[in-house]
Amino acid sequence: MTSSQLVKMRLELRRGVLVLAVLGLLKQAHYGYSLRKQLQEGGIDIDEGTLYPLVRRLADQGLLESEWRQAEGRERRYYQLSSLGAELLSQLTDEWQQLNGALAFLLEQSADTNGTDTTSSDKNSDTSQKEI
Repeated sequence: MTSSQLVKMRLELRRGVLVLAVLGLLKQAHYGYSLRKQLQEGGIDIDEGTLYPLVRRLADQGLLESEWRQAEGRERRYYQLSSLGAELLSQLTDEWQQLNGALAFLLEQSADTNGTDTTSSDKNSDTSQKEI
């Protein structure tokens, strides 16, 4: 796999996570820079050219509310989840947890069948019927 292919794969993976991360952080009001800083502190480095259009799109969809506030001597637009956004966040969080659990299970099964796990196959007998 070339490095450009790897970059594309990483971008695809990140796109699916960004909406959930932004909605999760906007349970509390943030302006753009503070939101970006919180994401970076959480390990998600995001370019302004990606973040601001995403936030505007979420606001246009009714998932965020915004208001202008005076902060640090200047006007800043603060964004926060709307009730619709909070409902979506709850649904996406549940979906994320289910997918994450299923993916962990599948990767573990894959490791077991590739011979990388030295424990007995009985270890997974009760999880072999896990719903995804």
